Amino acid sequence: MRLPDGGELVARFRRAAPDGARLARRRLRHLGGRAIIPAQAGVAAALAWLLANDVLRNPDPVFAPAVAVGTIVSALGQRLRRTVETVVGVAVGIGAGDLLILVIDTGPWQTGLIVALAVAVAILLRGGSTLLVQAGGTAVLVATLAPADADIEIPRFVNAVVGGLAGLAVVLVLLPLNPLRLVQRAVGPALDALAGQFDLAAESLASRDRDRAQRALDQVRAMGPQLSRLREALDAANEVVTLAPRRWSNRHVLEELTDGSEHLDRAARNTRAMVRRILSMIDDDEPVPTRLPTAVRQLGAAIRAMHRELDRGQEFRRTRERVLRAVSEAGEAYAEGIGYSGNVVVAQIRTAGSDLLRATGIPQREANRMVRRAAGRSRPPSPPPAPPRP
Repeated sequence: MRLPDGGELVARFRRAAPDGARLARRRLRHLGGRAIIPAQAGVAAALAWLLANDVLRNPDPVFAPAVAVGTIVSALGQRLRRTVETVVGVAVGIGAGDLLILVIDTGPWQTGLIVALAVAVAILLRGGSTLLVQAGGTAVLVATLAPADADIEIPRFVNAVVGGLAGLAVVLVLLPLNPLRLVQRAVGPALDALAGQFDLAAESLASRDRDRAQRALDQVRAMGPQLSRLREALDAANEVVTLAPRRWSNRHVLEELTDGSEHLDRAARNTRAMVRRILSMIDDDEPVPTRLPTAVRQLGAAIRAMHRELDRGQEFRRTRERVLRAVSEAGEAYAEGIGYSGNVVVAQIRTAGSDLLRATGIPQREANRMVRRAAGRSRPPSPPPAPPRP
C-alpha cells in the first residue's frame, strides 16, 4: 500500500478545508442560536447548589443542581409539566427506597425490587417518561447510597424541589428565551422546504417530467417532521409568554404567528393534493398552459418572500403580491383551456393562495375576496366528477 506524499496530503487538506470550514460555521451558528441554553443550565445549577447547600444547609445537595439542569434541558414547551414530574419522580423514588430498605435491607436483588416498585408507582400515577426515569433513577441512588447516608430522605426531597424551582426561576425570570426567535428558527426550514416543493412541482409541470413531480410529492409528504418542530416551537414559545413576565409583551405577536402556522399547515396539505393532480395531468397527457407552471412557481416565490419579511419583521406586502400574482396566472391558465386534473390544480392554487393570505394576518372573508378578484372572470366551476373507469 503506497502512502501519500507530502504534496498529496496538502492537496487533500485543501480540498477538505472548505467543507470543514462550512461545517464549522454551521456548527457555530447552531450553537449561537442556542447559546442561552448552556447559560441557563450553568446559572440554574449554581443557584440550586447555593440555595440547597449554603442557604438551607441540606446534606447531599447534589439532587438540587441535578434537577435544576434537568429542568433546563427538558423539552421546550413542557418544562413546567416536566419539572413537576421530576419532583414527583424523586419523591416516589425516595419513598419506595426508604420503605423497602427498612424491611429488606440493601443488596443486588433488593435494589432491583426497589426500582421495580418505584417505576410501578410512577406508571400508576400515569406519569410521562420524565417521571418514570426520575423515579427509577432516584430509587437506585437511594438503594445504593442509603447505608452511607442515613436520615437524608427529607433533605433529598427538599433538594429536588429546590432544584426544580431554581430551574424554573432561571428560564422564566432570570434568562427567559426569546419566544419570537424560537419560532423564527423553526419556521424557516418549513418555509424553505415548501418553497422548494412548489419550484420542483412547477418544473415538473413545465417539462412534463413525471419523476420530478414524484420527487415533489415525496418531499411534501416528508414535511411532517418540519411541521412538527414548528408546532413544538410554538408550544414552547407560548409557554414562555404565558409564564415569563419579561416576555408578556410578545404575546400578541405570538398569537398571530400561531394562527398563521395553522394556515401554513393547510397550505402544505393543499400542496400535496395539487402535486398529486400534476402527476395525473402528466400521466393523462392533459394540456398544460404556459401560465400554469408560472402560477405554481409564484407560490414558491410567495413563500420565500414570507420567510424574508418574517425574519425582518416587515409587513407581508411582497408575500401578498406574489400570492395574488399566482392566482391571476392560474386564472389565465384556466381561460386557455385545461383538463379535469388541471382544473383541480387551479382550484388548489386558489385555495393555497387563500391559506397563505390568511397566514399573513388577513381575515378569511377578505382573503377569499382578494383571491376572487385576482382570479377575475375565469373562476372555474367545481371540479367535474371523475370519468368512469373502463
